[in-house]
Amino acid sequence: MTRILFVEDEPTIAAGVCDDLRLEGYSVDLVTDGATAAIRGVKGEYDLILLDVMLPKKDGFTVCRELRSAGVRTPVLMLTARGQESDKVLGLELGADDYITKPFSRRELHSRVKAALRRSAMNSGPAAEVSEFGDVKIDFARCQVWKNGQPVEVTALELKLLRALIERRGKVLTIDQLNEAVWGKNVFITNRVVYTHMNNLRRKIEMDPQNPRHLITVRGVGYRFDS
Repeated sequence: MTRILFVEDEPTIAAGVCDDLRLEGYSVDLVTDGATAAIRGVKGEYDLILLDVMLPKKDGFTVCRELRSAGVRTPVLMLTARGQESDKVLGLELGADDYITKPFSRRELHSRVKAALRRSAMNSGPAAEVSEFGDVKIDFARCQVWKNGQPVEVTALELKLLRALIERRGKVLTIDQLNEAVWGKNVFITNRVVYTHMNNLRRKIEMDPQNPRHLITVRGVGYRFDS
């Protein structure tokens, strides 16, 4: 089920939009302040974030900036009564994917939500059997990796870890999500194990393992892959 984080502090709007989206089949979590929204959003558990601008504790612009700075690529649809062109431009420049000015119709909201989800799905499809980035080439079907044209020895677990990250390129994967994708639901893996495998991979495929360009740590949350 598609998960939406809705950030809105006005009770009437919050209740109406939540009910409406749930009737459309979406799973909606409501947050009423910007500080909580930033914490929830950076975990990468949502398919879309509906973000009001005028919020207590942190405004929507600040939340959007913090999410993008943390590497979160979840689509952000900003909802606000502020309709000035400068506000719209600022929101988009900070990384918002779309901008709706209040009051908006039910039909317009549904259309914008579907469009944002459709664009996101197109940009984060499954990893191809052959993936290339920088000077690295990976053939998942043949379990082979090359860097600068030279073969690199990787383990089966390292390949699974790479595939899990590449399939959700640009999105943050938590330790729990990596655990489930690589080791399975019923296997408990400590953070140190994931950290060790990630460091091994960086030594093998990054140009500068101390300053990785592709296997990025999002402190306190997990990892993401940037191509």
